Amino acid sequence: MKRKNLPTIVYPGSFDPITDGHIDIILRARKLFSSLVVAVYNDPHRTYFFPIDERIALIKSVLQEKNITDVTVDSFEGELLVAYCKRNGFTVIIRGLRVITDFEYEFLLDHSNQKLMPEVQTIFLMTNHDYSYISSSMVREVAQLEGDVSPFVPLCVQKAIAKKLQHLQVF
Repeated sequence: MKRKNLPTIVYPGSFDPITDGHIDIILRARKLFSSLVVAVYNDPHRTYFFPIDERIALIKSVLQEKNITDVTVDSFEGELLVAYCKRNGFTVIIRGLRVITDFEYEFLLDHSNQKLMPEVQTIFLMTNHDYSYISSSMVREVAQLEGDVSPFVPLCVQKAIAKKLQHLQVF
């Protein structure tokens, strides 16, 4: 049941590509808050498998494929997450935790965010055990080594990966 009068929650990440694990967090988080924004981060100093416009389009396709109409997709680049939150009035960040190394990283990140913007709180959701081994980097590696990514990502993402790899092999 959605809670009215609660803040919008932001789920940030690079989503390169979005995985079934990300979708699980989206589905669970949207039940807890009045609204959810998936915020795609683009680091201008990093090379991505999918450019930001394709990552956004894939997320929107997945949401449409799963008939999720109450989640917004946004993006930000070249600014801290807390600056993005401040600019948009967000006070709650949701993050998924798969393994202990995720916790260590997210714990340090949260403490840094608290120093920079104490009014922003981070809530952690433990990933469903069915998705605890899935990461975007693992999906990219499996795909680039011609493995089957279907157990890890939705169909529209599978097709986008195949198209991207086919295009890369032409050159």
